[in-house]
Amino acid sequence: MNYLLTIGLLVCSNIFMIFAWYGHLRLAENSWLSKLPLFGVIVFSWLIAFFEYCFQVPANRIGFEGNGGAFSLVQLKVIQEVITLVVFVVFSSVAF
Repeated sequence: MNYLLTIGLLVCSNIFMIFAWYGHLRLAENSWLSKLPLFGVIVFSWLIAFFEYCFQVPANRIGFEGNGGAFSLVQLKVIQEVITLVVFVVFSSVAF
């Protein structure tokens, strides 16, 4: 069951990552975020990205075969990229 936990954590991680990278573009249209200088937006994005790492690091640790997981390093990276593309397509379709 480690493989399901790994994939679930990677999905959560990617949701936070996509929101940190692109969410501020949508939020800036109608919120207090539009008044922040660039440095403030960077800090805001990094605060969101913190939660990405809270999911991504355990996902890779749990899923890596060297730690008793189901996936090789290459497999983890491929899964990560596929999830990133799927989450981005869904996010961009909904948010923009």
